[in-house]
Amino acid sequence: MIAHLTNRVANFCALLLLALLVLSVVSAARADGDDGIVRVKSAVPMAEAISRIKADIAAKGIKFFSEIDQSKLAADAGIKLRPSTLLVFGNPPLGTQFITSNPNAGLDWPVRLLLTKDDNGDVWAVWTDFSWIARRHKIRDRVAQFEMATKVVSSITSTITTK
Repeated sequence: MIAHLTNRVANFCALLLLALLVLSVVSAARADGDDGIVRVKSAVPMAEAISRIKADIAAKGIKFFSEIDQSKLAADAGIKLRPSTLLVFGNPPLGTQFITSNPNAGLDWPVRLLLTKDDNGDVWAVWTDFSWIARRHKIRDRVAQFEMATKVVSSITSTITTK
């Protein structure tokens, strides 16, 4: 009985430690406020950041759906917009689990990662925090999957944080 309780406590502590680690990585990258936006500053120019991210997505075997050059779309409409490119990608076996929990979660899947340049010329990778998405859609039965999604996007964006 004591060994069983010890194992349960150890498992709980390990899960708690993992959750705190994931939260510390995300909170270090989060913008001010609780708007669900995570931002990571790039150490490389926009084109290289896009190239690195797309290469990492491919290397991980993740499905790449689309690259949308929002600044080009704006220019075609006669509107000036600083560089802004939206990358859409995902892992259907993982992402569709959120949609099976709440079909409205399809609004947030597949993953959307925005690369944008600010007024200072800094490049940022921006996405919606997965725990925020879980709260938005009241999904409580996919904790491990949301943690996995957070780890994956954090790993992908880490490819642009060093020269």
